[in-house]
Amino acid sequence: MSRPTGNTRLKAARVAAGYNSQQALADAMTGAAKDLGIRGLSVGVRQVRRWESSTPPWPQPDCQRVLTHLLGQGIESLGFTAPWKSDAQQPDPLRRDLVVGTFAAAGLAAVPKQVSASVQPASAGADFEAVTRSHRRLYWTVAPATLHPAVLAHAALGCALLPETSFKTRRTVAAALAESYLLAGRIEFFDMRQPDVASETLLRALQAAGEADDPLLGSAVLAHSAFIPAWEGLRDKAEERMLAARTYARRGPASAEFLAWLDAVEAECETRCGNTRTALRLIRHGEEVLTAGTEHPTPSWMDWFSPVRLAAFKGNTQLQAGHLPQARETLLRVVEELPRGADKQRTVVYGDLAAVEAAAGNPEEACEYAFRALDQLTVTWYATGMDRVREVRRALAPWQHERCVRDLDDRLYGWGTTVSALMR
Repeated sequence: MSRPTGNTRLKAARVAAGYNSQQALADAMTGAAKDLGIRGLSVGVRQVRRWESSTPPWPQPDCQRVLTHLLGQGIESLGFTAPWKSDAQQPDPLRRDLVVGTFAAAGLAAVPKQVSASVQPASAGADFEAVTRSHRRLYWTVAPATLHPAVLAHAALGCALLPETSFKTRRTVAAALAESYLLAGRIEFFDMRQPDVASETLLRALQAAGEADDPLLGSAVLAHSAFIPAWEGLRDKAEERMLAARTYARRGPASAEFLAWLDAVEAECETRCGNTRTALRLIRHGEEVLTAGTEHPTPSWMDWFSPVRLAAFKGNTQLQAGHLPQARETLLRVVEELPRGADKQRTVVYGDLAAVEAAAGNPEEACEYAFRALDQLTVTWYATGMDRVREVRRALAPWQHERCVRDLDDRLYGWGTTVSALMR
């Protein structure tokens, strides 16, 4: 029995999406191009035949966009090999920007659009959304390594449901899918320290938000994506993503809390890039926005921000700016006002208080706060919190022979802490 030849991946995806012939896919692509606002794109059966050959050419960007739009898979998953994969020079991953119109450049599309013959009942949207909501709450207490696979599996279910829904149910599933991918991206970046993986996951979230036509979700995804280049000191990239995030926020009924959070995110990005004066100005603006308020409610999925968390951003920025007395006062107030359940944020604040004392030349006080952060991390793991503790330990190098610093080393590099960190 002879084995199938040619690009079997594309053929299988075509048939699975309901296009039983190459001509049917060609016609669908020509029609979809108009829907996507791509002018002048006409795909013939000969082109599809070439793509399904044993040596398929790399599709042009507009064709990539339409293919991924119709078939719901990344371009490489459809059997195509990028020309640069055979070159020694690899492309800069930061070229894969998370701004509208660049989906195809990433070669990634996990959000299908082709509606299948079977249709899910309206209850499917509410049921899928309920699980998404539960995952969102579990994020604050469940270990990242445990929750992350469940969130991704749920997102895969959403991708399977989406082609079988329509109208309001489809928008509900798409919005919940965007939330799931956003949660997965947050775990990958903040808890697992996998920025490259988070970048791709956030792109999926942005696509799903587009399917739901939810500009606030899109804004939230884009703002989260700005953290990734900011952590590398790439201010221009972060600034571009924040500009896109603010543009999307203007299209939706953004609450004062949402707008203040955008200020906080941009302030964090500026702080990471060494621009603390700009960051403090942004935080002041966020405080003013919260005071003024708006008539719009905050989205239920935005459970990671509040006025006290804006103050936590402020305390970290004051620390980085060298305003130690102000940072200490702000962070101590944050510790008192953080609500129950904000344990991940608590580890970060303890780490920042430790950094304040280290910068002030108080190694014993710095170690005491670092111990508190480590105590909390044994209960609720958070990679960002552990990063803060490690930064404090580096700042304590001048006192490394002091008893308190040695005790911190014993705790920081004890069997339990080290194994726990690697397991997470």
